[in-house]
Amino acid sequence: MAADNKAEDYPHEIDEQLTAFDSSVSSVKTMFEKLMSMPRNDLLQKLDPLDQAKLDLMSAYTLNSLFWMYLVTQGVNPREHGIKQELERIRTYMNRVKEITDKKKAARLDKGAAARFVRNALYDSEEANSRKKVASKKAADTAADTPQSKRPKQR
Repeated sequence: MAADNKAEDYPHEIDEQLTAFDSSVSSVKTMFEKLMSMPRNDLLQKLDPLDQAKLDLMSAYTLNSLFWMYLVTQGVNPREHGIKQELERIRTYMNRVKEITDKKKAARLDKGAAARFVRNALYDSEEANSRKKVASKKAADTAADTPQSKRPKQR
């Protein structure tokens, strides 16, 4: 009889949602236990500054989200509470970190390689042959114009 009374405490339509919520809370609890089992200083020493910022932001956002949920369960409208501004502030910092991460991942332009690529893509063999002829003719002319020294250069 007690089981029948307990089953009637809430509508059956939300049974799946409550089961999903319960499993989500259990997974959050497991993640918090893992995070809290390791001393924070040890964890931060293993991370570079960008990852430290990500960890701090994730922790702050998670705790504030949990507080948001707590306010909802207590019947308080969280949109009228200061937690909304705090979550927005954390989101702006998360976007800043994302921008920094995206800038690091962005491809960089190698100007020399791009210039070679364009030059070779526009390569004209007739023009190149005429340039070689002109260059060899200039080299021959300058060699004939310079007087030869009597003594060879010493190295």
